[in-house]
Amino acid sequence: MNSKAKGVLEVLLVVILIAVFGIVAYQGIGGSGGGDTATPAAVTGSSVTGSAVTDSKGSWIRLGLDLQGGVSVTYEAVKENPTAEEMQDTVYKMQKRVEDYSTEASVYQEGENRVTIDIPGVSNSAEILKKLGQAGALQFILYDKLKDKNGNASPSDGDEVTFRESDVELDGSMLQSATAATQREESTGRAENVVQIKFNGKGTKKFADVTGEHVGEQLAIVYDNKLVSAPVLKSEISDGEAIIEGSFDEFSKAEELASTLRIGALPLELRNIHDNVVGATLGSEALESSLLAGVIGLLLIIIFMIVMYRLPGVSASIALLFYVGAMLLVLHALDVTLTLPGIAGILLSIGMAVDANCIIFSRVREELATGKTVSSAIKTGFSKALSAIIDGNVTTLIAAFVLYLRGSGTVKGFAQTLAIGIILSMFTAIFVTRLLMQAFCYLGCDNVKLYGLPRERKTIDFIGNWKKYVLISGAVVVICIGGLIVNGAARGTLLNYSLDFIGGTSTSVSVDEQTEITDELKEDVLAEVKNITGLNGEVSTSDDKGVKKITVRTTALTEDQANEVRTGLADKFGVEQGQVESETISASVSDEMKTDAVVATLIAIVCMLIYIWIRFRNIKTGASAVIALIHDVIVVFTVYVVASSVIQVGSTFIACILTIVGYSINDTIVVFDRIRENRKTASSRTDLAEVINKSITETLSRSINTSVTTFIMIFMLALLGVSSVRQFAIPLIVGVIAGCYSSICVASPLWYLIMGKGKKEKKGVTYSKKKK
Repeated sequence: MNSKAKGVLEVLLVVILIAVFGIVAYQGIGGSGGGDTATPAAVTGSSVTGSAVTDSKGSWIRLGLDLQGGVSVTYEAVKENPTAEEMQDTVYKMQKRVEDYSTEASVYQEGENRVTIDIPGVSNSAEILKKLGQAGALQFILYDKLKDKNGNASPSDGDEVTFRESDVELDGSMLQSATAATQREESTGRAENVVQIKFNGKGTKKFADVTGEHVGEQLAIVYDNKLVSAPVLKSEISDGEAIIEGSFDEFSKAEELASTLRIGALPLELRNIHDNVVGATLGSEALESSLLAGVIGLLLIIIFMIVMYRLPGVSASIALLFYVGAMLLVLHALDVTLTLPGIAGILLSIGMAVDANCIIFSRVREELATGKTVSSAIKTGFSKALSAIIDGNVTTLIAAFVLYLRGSGTVKGFAQTLAIGIILSMFTAIFVTRLLMQAFCYLGCDNVKLYGLPRERKTIDFIGNWKKYVLISGAVVVICIGGLIVNGAARGTLLNYSLDFIGGTSTSVSVDEQTEITDELKEDVLAEVKNITGLNGEVSTSDDKGVKKITVRTTALTEDQANEVRTGLADKFGVEQGQVESETISASVSDEMKTDAVVATLIAIVCMLIYIWIRFRNIKTGASAVIALIHDVIVVFTVYVVASSVIQVGSTFIACILTIVGYSINDTIVVFDRIRENRKTASSRTDLAEVINKSITETLSRSINTSVTTFIMIFMLALLGVSSVRQFAIPLIVGVIAGCYSSICVASPLWYLIMGKGKKEKKGVTYSKKKK
């Protein structure tokens, strides 16, 4: 195959993949958001009635509560150090309960003693929260005494049943254990799956009485008023140990029945530590505005890359489209729940995805300037850029990993999408972009003019101006401290903490756009809340994309109180319950979130310090980079201080800080990598300051271009996004600018000072011939 044909095939391959990704993502072919839901097998006599499996088709990419509304609640076990089996059974119990409300509901364990439940798209929040907190009811009742909900006898497995309380022979408190097992059938020797059950002292006696009096009858197992199974009593059982046998054709079905039996007797008491009722008022608007910001930002980045880098910019733009399609497929394949912060993470990663391309293209231009052919320059440029790309992205991944471990809820979603984006961006830059550039070479696009040469730049004396940079950074610190003092005097708190960090209950009602929000109306709302709860609160208002909201914050309310407040506000403003949102966070959870914010940042910084130390074999390099990171954290923190009236410090604060930490270290490593390279080629008489100035100047365009592309995407989010996204995007914008500044004006000059202000290294003393 000749080179032109090879080039055409490679370009076509990438274009076809992009088209396939786009079509699949648009049509939503190939999966469901909800997954399969299985009903436990039921044994009747010696035969199995079967297992009903329902396939629930959800959205192709699972949407979070903030995009479609719903209920989220986190429970904590009252019992200290619950066992893994107890927690697994609790998760299973809750999963079976929430399936009645939504097939897209998810239940998952957090930590060692917490269970979180997310139920999207529901509005009967009060009923759900009340029922979820109740203990499960497991009862053993003679089958003949059961009726279905229509009053008919002989209900089927899975039916909702009715009965008299006096008909209950045993309950879950009498069951000691239930386990799935495999045994040999006596007559045939064939292995069969069974469920072994054991009753406690009280249950043993009662079970003996029931089995002795009703041999040949069916003893039904009812859980939460639903018929699970109705095995036949073959004989009297006096020792409290029995086997439910039949034809469990799969061991998993025996396990499901055993788990259902265990959870009814579970002595695990749960307490509500965080619940959130989310209305979908802004859901569609938030999704549409964020996607619009992404599309516009993507187009602007493509234009910028083509203008700045010519043909390589075209390759990067095609690779970027490949990246977006691949991202959507991976989100679906991993069943990632997409939230507003998650969308922000995707869009941020799009802006950062061109970072590796900027490094590569700058290297290619430098190789072209030495007289190499385009093909050779591409090969060498990719090779030289690889170490900086890997180092920069690994450190950013460290931040995302720590964020995922220490974050919760939507913050984890942001960390997931950011990490996926970083990995995919590395792949597209190193492989897809390279494939396209080689393909263009095969097609005859090997004129140097199509790639451009680096502009000759006069070396800028960054090191000589280090005192000016100290003054600039010092001024930021002074502003930060001054702002904290002013906030403390005016507000009583240093920052505007959200519910995440102070605990309590926040209730918001969406009112008609024509409603005039006056001081008198605010006072009426506060009076309404106090009348219901007896508590004083504080009220705030917002107008986001034409949706007006009145929000009341109080100390933490009980579930009943929170429901009464939601109902009262809905009645007062004549709106439906779905237009009233509330969130309750216990003081213990808010304290944990504040601790996590500090711990996560420290862990990320220490991990990065260790990584840089290992890669550059110089602790002074790592220390300089870390101090520059602290500088950026202070700058972003200053935004929260100065703009405290509009920007709250909450869970996304952790995401914002760690994102900037990861982004900034990426930029710093690229500069340090060039310094390391130039020191190897510099003569022994070259001053260290000269090497650093040259290195920063050579990487200056890359640093600025990368910051511009990231800035474009975040700016579009801040411009078009809803309020919650803007509160995240605005500090990020400042952080991106600070990260670029610190990599150029803080990290490298600081390293120069730590290294001893560029003192020349001592060389061996030699004799040389006297010059004539």
